[in-house]
Amino acid sequence: MRYRSLGSSGLKLSVIALGTMIFDGARWGCDGDTATRLIHRFLDGGGNLVDTADVYGDGRVERLIGKAVAGRRHQVLIATKFGGFTGPGINDGGNSRHHVLDAVDQSLRRLGTDHIDLLQIHAHDATTPMEETLRALDDVVRTGRVRYIGCSNMAAWQLVKAAGLARHDRLTMPVSLQVQYSLIARHIEREHVPACLDAGIGLLAWSPLGAGLLAGRAGSGRPPAPDVRLGFLPRAREGLHTAGLAAADAVIAAAAEAGLEPAQVALAWLLSRPAVCAAIAGVRTEKQLDIALDAADCRLPADMLASLDTHGRPRPVSPYDTLDRVEAQWPARGHDRAVSAEGARIHSHGVDIFQPRVHDYSS
Repeated sequence: MRYRSLGSSGLKLSVIALGTMIFDGARWGCDGDTATRLIHRFLDGGGNLVDTADVYGDGRVERLIGKAVAGRRHQVLIATKFGGFTGPGINDGGNSRHHVLDAVDQSLRRLGTDHIDLLQIHAHDATTPMEETLRALDDVVRTGRVRYIGCSNMAAWQLVKAAGLARHDRLTMPVSLQVQYSLIARHIEREHVPACLDAGIGLLAWSPLGAGLLAGRAGSGRPPAPDVRLGFLPRAREGLHTAGLAAADAVIAAAAEAGLEPAQVALAWLLSRPAVCAAIAGVRTEKQLDIALDAADCRLPADMLASLDTHGRPRPVSPYDTLDRVEAQWPARGHDRAVSAEGARIHSHGVDIFQPRVHDYSS
């Protein structure tokens, strides 16, 4: 297993994280006993970040995790989220101070622990001032009930605003952004990735396999099987277009060439991207988990990465097409130094740390 620092923090996490949304057996068919075995196998394989949310299974998943890691709490980093509605009351959701404090207390009780390693805002709440949310998060960190804070599913401007307010008011800084990212969902490369690199925020990628499309279970002329999430999750079916299927075919071909599983190729590509600290794998079987864990040590050749990178790029629409042209002209304009969002990885004591790459130019 490889580990990376989470953003600019000193927290080290496994590059493969365990996603638990599908541990709600009532909807996804992964019962409690299976989920517990997967958690134990994940920890035994060197994984340490288990990601969940208070709304997963109406709190059942947090309770399941708490029982599964009892006696092994020192081995695991628990990341959970708040903001979704967990009750019928008008204040049983959102990002208000009232709900932040209440959500932390409830998650701690369900998880059976005295602290949450990473507490994430599940989504932006337009009805609550961001300053109010950040102040409440700072308070729960200062009391020791939460150790790090992060964001999830935010627009780039919302993330930058949160980081800027925290810095200005000397509050606890967010160290992570959890967002959808895969070879078929690369929209965040325009704004989010550069923003994360600039602010020292680490990316946690959910749905890194495109709900199974990049795991080799579908492709051109091969519709997904009924039990694949692509087959019954409406949002996942958005990837079933010509470009998405072409990317899936490219992953399958690269896997055959490299002697790997398609899922490992897709995960290895993602882990090579700037600012990415971990890929959150949602697995239902031990075989799927083993494939994901083995992907942590996969290194793809540069030419293969470059070939895969031709798929799924965001369309060059305005103003980004203009920005790309201007950025390409920087060396010709005599700039001495320019920071690129491509990023660079520095190896320190076996831990991968992402920092912006600095290019030197001569006039």
